Amino acid sequence: MNENNFQAMRDAMIDGQLRPSGVNDRDIVRAMASVPREEFVPETRASVAYADRSVPLGNGRFLAPPVALGRLLTVAEPQRSDTVLIVGAGTGYSAMVMAHLTGPVTALESDTDLLAAARPRLAGGAFSDLSAVQLVEGDLTGGYAANGPYDLILIDGAVETVPEALAAQLADGGRLICGLAEDGLTRLAVARKRGGVVRPVPFEDNEVPVLPGFARAKAFRF
Repeated sequence: MNENNFQAMRDAMIDGQLRPSGVNDRDIVRAMASVPREEFVPETRASVAYADRSVPLGNGRFLAPPVALGRLLTVAEPQRSDTVLIVGAGTGYSAMVMAHLTGPVTALESDTDLLAAARPRLAGGAFSDLSAVQLVEGDLTGGYAANGPYDLILIDGAVETVPEALAAQLADGGRLICGLAEDGLTRLAVARKRGGVVRPVPFEDNEVPVLPGFARAKAFRF
């Protein structure tokens, strides 16, 4: 496929998926139109990079559908002054979109294969300004305290619970956006930290790939 094909797919993503779903913020639409999703998925998956579904990245990980990211960003209202943490950065797509909208972005990933895939993608082509995105390796549930506190945290997947370590790295009044997984369903959710409490509130059902390692501890039963 050539660039004209991918450009047509980007246009269709905007007009057929994002705008009908309420993703109309000019800056968010421009950011998602600027970052080529086909460069952030395996080459064999490039033809479905803009489909309205999750795209496999390997090792049980997925790139979320465009609408899921667009709706989370719309609710989060990212600002140029925001310091951001992406948890589960994958191949770097959401981090690069976010870098068009905010201040410094820390992209945290634990999977060595995805890290290896993300590095050249973040460093290549028109998206070579790594001063905006710092790719770091570490346990996703532990976050990355060195660059915190963060004004905005995106957990790029659906989780059952938000670990205390991540909540602690969110600035007071900061926003956390994620997917929530419960009873086989996934929902988009947003939280604003108040008095040290971070409690994500679902705002709509949506397909969000589950991010491994964030299961809620099982309650003990007699």
